[in-house]
Amino acid sequence: MKFNAVIFDLDGTLADTIDDLADSGNELLSRYNMAPHTVSEYKYFVGNGSRKLVERIMPDASPEKVDEALDEYKKIYDVHLLNKTKPYDGIIEMLFSLKKRKVKMAVCTNKHMSAASKMIEKLFPSGMFDAFVGDRAGYPRKPDPANALYVMERIGAVPEKVAYLGDTAVDMETATRAGFLPVGVLWGFREKEELVKSGARVLLSRPMELLEKVEF
Repeated sequence: MKFNAVIFDLDGTLADTIDDLADSGNELLSRYNMAPHTVSEYKYFVGNGSRKLVERIMPDASPEKVDEALDEYKKIYDVHLLNKTKPYDGIIEMLFSLKKRKVKMAVCTNKHMSAASKMIEKLFPSGMFDAFVGDRAGYPRKPDPANALYVMERIGAVPEKVAYLGDTAVDMETATRAGFLPVGVLWGFREKEELVKSGARVLLSRPMELLEKVEF
């Protein structure tokens, strides 16, 4: 089957964000006199949105304390989110190759909208993506497919023609539930076994393999 649209996860798929996420999380913890976590641990803390990240790094916090800490975290991350973050090698080349083939492209991330918007604007060529969506108040996060289907509709695609790229079980489950082709990337935050177990039908070890393994 030929595909005419690609929806991407952001963190761990398009951009290597883990160092800035870890630095921001640990700065938050230092303000509460709590011990930091390692970057490797953060690879498993992230993926379900900023609130869930705060809950995971502060597991004993009350809901009220999480609310307070989440506001603080967002302010910290807004300062640090582009310190070390950059697109993975080969990503920009892949995006231009898709654009040349007139493939519609969108981003669907659990990152809060203000951070996602700033990152997409600063890291990628203007107009590269036809739509994007992040974590929005009142809308469920991935693996619920609602936001993925929302950007699909924005770019005028249908599920059976969409390839969805991501680096975690959350992404593969999102793609499956939305009726997309689940494509797992091996350069991100999680292992091959997680991607396969959660439904990946295609695996990529480098970005340009997308053009070799999926027909557009």
